[in-house]
Amino acid sequence: MFLNPEILSIVILDIIFLVFATIAFYLSVKIYFKWDFNSTSNQQYQLEKQSFLGAVIIKYILFLKLPLFLFFIFTLDKLSNVIVGAMCGAGVINAVSFGMSLFILKITNLFLFGYWLIIHYGDLKHQNLEFTRLKFGYFIFVYIFFVAEIIVELLMFNSIDISKMVSCCGTLYSNSSSSSISVLFQIDPHIFVYIFYIVYGLNIVFYILKSHQLFAITNILFLVIAIISLIIFFSPYIYELPTHHCPFCILQGDYYYIGYILYISLYLGTFFGSSTTITKLLGENSYKNFHISIIFTTIYVLIVTIYPLVYFVKNGVWLN
Repeated sequence: MFLNPEILSIVILDIIFLVFATIAFYLSVKIYFKWDFNSTSNQQYQLEKQSFLGAVIIKYILFLKLPLFLFFIFTLDKLSNVIVGAMCGAGVINAVSFGMSLFILKITNLFLFGYWLIIHYGDLKHQNLEFTRLKFGYFIFVYIFFVAEIIVELLMFNSIDISKMVSCCGTLYSNSSSSSISVLFQIDPHIFVYIFYIVYGLNIVFYILKSHQLFAITNILFLVIAIISLIIFFSPYIYELPTHHCPFCILQGDYYYIGYILYISLYLGTFFGSSTTITKLLGENSYKNFHISIIFTTIYVLIVTIYPLVYFVKNGVWLN
């Protein structure tokens, strides 16, 4: 599988990222244990210069990780054409037992790197760089997850057997599946819809109240319930097929790539929403994060809401 052009591109970028991230990790360890802004020693002067180098490396890894994550999804979708039984990225992800774990780890790292960037920009606003030691100590923690992601990704690509039959998304996302998500299909789908709009309503309330902690909590909760409700309730309206619940097929051209808009808006909304607590701890004005979050979560809610309404207007019935 490593000879596939898309996989080869991802592997090469992973190796490049790993090399530069390791350099940043080495610098982070030095800075975390030896940083003293009040010191006038030559060592502190060298650490200050190295801190800027480490920050640039970490920052640009983050800026490239988001488009690379989208490229990873595109690669999964393309691989479905050569793997027996796969109809979209869902089949490829489930071609190995830890595929979904890798997917979750990638999303987690996008959030972790994003939080580092917020701490970094908050640090630059202080003349005494009071958060420098914190941000590099935090990167030591992030680096562990980053290395784990690369290792698991390489193992996944190495373990995929294109001749082995895999389950299609229609089987994986149904009540007949043996996966843990099949339990959700036993529950009335309208329950997830009610929870979805209730959590979004709480987001609006805490946005108005500018409650940092509660707004962050509800955004994390919204991320989880949004994905579940998309699979259980909203996706059949996008496909106009009551039995089709796949969260990957909406990324395909047949559905105008609407999945990319949905997932990007959901990520941006919940990321900026969940980061309000961090900005408050840094002593920064977090109102901008509040505004960005509510804009993107509202975009997500409006799009997924339109599909059932349009279907009902056209057909006079609900799918669920």
